Amino acid sequence: MRRYWFPKPYADFVARLRVSGGFVLVAAFAFLSRPNSVSLAIGLPIAILGILLRAWAAGHLAKNQTMARSGPYAMVRNPLYVGTLIVAGGLVIAAREWVLGLLFAAVFLLVYLPVIELEEQHLRKLFPQYADYAREVPMLLPRLSKDWGPDTFSLRLYMRNQEYQALLGFLAGAAFLIWKAFT
Repeated sequence: MRRYWFPKPYADFVARLRVSGGFVLVAAFAFLSRPNSVSLAIGLPIAILGILLRAWAAGHLAKNQTMARSGPYAMVRNPLYVGTLIVAGGLVIAAREWVLGLLFAAVFLLVYLPVIELEEQHLRKLFPQYADYAREVPMLLPRLSKDWGPDTFSLRLYMRNQEYQALLGFLAGAAFLIWKAFT
């Protein structure tokens, strides 16, 4: 039997808080950020890499229908979360406030990791082959391999997964930081 880091009741609780907690993060981000041209020039390109990874992953994901193993899913089991980490890291650099880095790290450890465990429990039940996949592919630290499988990116899946919302959120955050840096 697989052991999990977080008790299921806790994971269920924080999963329900994930969206509303995001609004608290946005408020902290807006209040605490102190961007300048240098922090923007370093942080925003990093965040863009995270958005691109999220887009690539969303274009390979037919949720609850097939198990994604191509594209970024050949390197890491949770590329959407890795992309989120990269976006957050880039935005923290762009915001030029270390407290935001601590806040995002705490949210990832206390909210996103339990949610990842819940999702993996669900996938193990839904797809019997998931256990083998989990033994082969790391959870969060990508393995760089020449065998990525066919890159079957689908714009239709990207749109169905509504990943454009992450892009729009990033663009709003980047615009806010740029405005704050130059006003």
